[in-house]
Amino acid sequence: MTTEPIVRISAIEHFEYCHRQCALIHGDGVWSHNQHTVRGLRAHHRVDSGRHRQERGRHVFRAIPLWSEALGLSGRADVVESEDGVVRPVEYKSGVRHGLAADMQLCAQALCLEEMLEVDIPDGYVWYGGPRRREPVCFTPSLRQRVVEAIRSIREQLSTGVLPEAPNDRRCAECQLRHHCLPEVTSAPDRVVRYMREVVFSCAT
Repeated sequence: MTTEPIVRISAIEHFEYCHRQCALIHGDGVWSHNQHTVRGLRAHHRVDSGRHRQERGRHVFRAIPLWSEALGLSGRADVVESEDGVVRPVEYKSGVRHGLAADMQLCAQALCLEEMLEVDIPDGYVWYGGPRRREPVCFTPSLRQRVVEAIRSIREQLSTGVLPEAPNDRRCAECQLRHHCLPEVTSAPDRVVRYMREVVFSCAT
């Protein structure tokens, strides 16, 4: 009997940023730190403590495990807030906004919470450490559908084990997996051949 792989919520952000990065991390288990990931670890220190408290009339729950049987999804919410019966996830990012990646990750958390708690969650927040403010994210039907499609694509990627081609664009300069991915070499087949001739074979002679 075969079972479909469970998709990690964190994979959604990686997939939205770069399909190859997602495959390397969640399929091949490759990981490396750079200044961005280290800064992120520091920013999450308080969140990862798991300490719950009441702040300004809101119940604040930290490091909450999440799952969705319907979507085959699991992970964790940095923070879940509850105020007057309304539940909202809050995601913490150390830098600045980059496209829809954080919005999609947050929406996936909301989908899990909706299934777990049997409630409707219309919106949530992403807190960005760069500008030091949190921005609201509305979970529109289009955003929800985009998240579901990403989950489906990630599961297919994990099931097939196919490593996507490197984009070799401006994203690669900031990627912590640059030295594992080798985008300049692997982005086109002819570059692989040229690399083997110029570097590998020359070292053997």
